Amino acid sequence: MSDVGSIDEGVSGGQKYNVVGMEGGGAEFDSGKGQQSQQIEQELATKMLQIQSKRFYLDVKQNRRGRFLKVAEIGADGRRSQVYLALSTAAEFRDHLSTFSDYYASLGPPNPENVPEDGKLKSEMMIKDNRRYYLDLKENTRGRFLRVSQTITRGGPRSQIAIPAQGMIEFRDALTDLLEEFGTSDGGFKGELPEERHMKVDNKNFYFDIGQNNRGIYMRISEVKSNFRTAITVPEKCWIRFRDILTDYCEKMNKSDTSITADNNIQTTPSNSLK
Repeated sequence: MSDVGSIDEGVSGGQKYNVVGMEGGGAEFDSGKGQQSQQIEQELATKMLQIQSKRFYLDVKQNRRGRFLKVAEIGADGRRSQVYLALSTAAEFRDHLSTFSDYYASLGPPNPENVPEDGKLKSEMMIKDNRRYYLDLKENTRGRFLRVSQTITRGGPRSQIAIPAQGMIEFRDALTDLLEEFGTSDGGFKGELPEERHMKVDNKNFYFDIGQNNRGIYMRISEVKSNFRTAITVPEKCWIRFRDILTDYCEKMNKSDTSITADNNIQTTPSNSLK
């Protein structure tokens, strides 16, 4: 059975372009300067793979946020979908490709009577900062394929590609060549970033996310209410000052509350207690 039918799984919602990631979502990190970022972007290397009826382009690119990998899938009908991976994530993806390929080889011929209801044969997940990648080896009536989906934490656009299962090894080898040439380091902060935090006040939700780019570490504070969302980004270098200002306000409001309480106590003191 051919895997060519997996083309439909690689396009999200039939859109001709579905961009999300370090280029398409660049404004998220650069305060609305995504266009400027793209203008200074450089393509360092590219590889093209023809797998059945699909073409895949693996591009190593560089902008002021660092180096990353763009993987674009172009179907037989010209529709395009793409995902973006940091080089360290691309290395993890390469290792998963080996595991998925070995599993695929052990399955034997497709058996339409023994396919899971959701079509998934094996799944894995990768996490990088506020991005999640879902790897699903799936089977439908037209074959087996690896679906790679990229999402941004708590919503946002979703992008995905589908690699015919028979081409996973070829895809892995091309990716390995690029990683051997450019390495797997993302640069910037080398430690483990703190986990996201959340709090709810009345009907509002507040999210605190720590991320990084080539400018350094930052905190994104998001306020979510129904369908409304707004956010600010605070660079790490001013976190202490940011905290001191909040602390100062808290202390002043606490003193104000204490003063009001004291005044109320005096006003409500029984008159006979003053005799």
